[in-house]
Amino acid sequence: MPSHDTRLPLSRRGFLLASTGAAAALALAPAPAHAGARRPFGRFGSPAARLTPQTLYVDPKGRGDHTTVKDAVTAATGSGWTLVLAPGTYRETVAVDATRTEATWIGASEEPRDVVIVYDNAAGTPKPGGGTYGTTGSATTTVQADGFTARWITFANDWLRADHPGITGTQAVAIKVQGDRSAFHHCRFLGHQDTLYADSIALASFARQYFSHCYAEGDVDFVFGRATAVYENCHFRTLNRTDLAAAPYGFVFAPSTAGANPRGYLVTRSRVSSEAPDAFYKLARPWVPSSDTTARPSLVVRDTWLGPGIDAAAPYTNMSDAFPWQNQRFAEYRDTGPGARITVPENRPQLTAEQAESATRAAYLGDWKPWQGEC
Repeated sequence: MPSHDTRLPLSRRGFLLASTGAAAALALAPAPAHAGARRPFGRFGSPAARLTPQTLYVDPKGRGDHTTVKDAVTAATGSGWTLVLAPGTYRETVAVDATRTEATWIGASEEPRDVVIVYDNAAGTPKPGGGTYGTTGSATTTVQADGFTARWITFANDWLRADHPGITGTQAVAIKVQGDRSAFHHCRFLGHQDTLYADSIALASFARQYFSHCYAEGDVDFVFGRATAVYENCHFRTLNRTDLAAAPYGFVFAPSTAGANPRGYLVTRSRVSSEAPDAFYKLARPWVPSSDTTARPSLVVRDTWLGPGIDAAAPYTNMSDAFPWQNQRFAEYRDTGPGARITVPENRPQLTAEQAESATRAAYLGDWKPWQGEC
């Protein structure tokens, strides 16, 4: 994405970290002392009692098949593998390429705070061979394969601008998801700018993604990309900033939906809260990337509670004046909360009841029903 604000402060986090520096500021929770003490893989078997022949067990303490997620992904060639992750902090970057389809990752404790995949690259971080990583390359986890499912895992990027004042490329992605039929249940996505990159593998590919009972936090465009993505029963939290004296502090959503794609982001039965002062955040702004100037960003927020951190009078703004938000596909329906108050009607486009009948998870995801079965 375009470079936004170049200096952002450390945020308050609700968790603790024993180490120092940037990682400490992110405050990712270590696993509780009791977690996995005797059964690191919970009810999901073990190397001695595999759920299936295609189940691999990952444990940083060496009680599994592998000690890193990356090594387990490398071993899991082809389709249909399950990775069971024991409690721990996995400090590494991980990529699931397009050949590793129908993969499932499970946090063994069934508590996402216990299983954390985290790294600290930013778009402007120098690469060992020269150049910088760029927004896509900054991702801690990248998923290109179709049919990926994750449960009870935290995906994080703990790069902090205050620790790197000389770097202007401050996008730092926790996860980039490009595959079709990608589902996340009870997962957390932690970062600041560009936290959750819900995208597709190519401009003409309309990847479908589903996020259920998930938590995402950040400050600038922290849920963004061109996927057809449904966020159901999710919690989005905007972080405080002490380096700015005035609003806006940032933006929750920045979809970049292809013009040919009839459906972009759908947020339903969710909530948006904030650490920042009232009305210091915008709900969304459209991202029309230079690689696709025909994009028409699409976002529907319905049946969702918007807290006072959202600017109710002007919840949308432009990323570029050449592509005003009013020309895009932004709408709301039956939202509640102080951030949803309609005080300036022209700034709050609303769906009609008839239009809302097509703004459902089934309409967005078609024959794929990831909410069925264990979620």
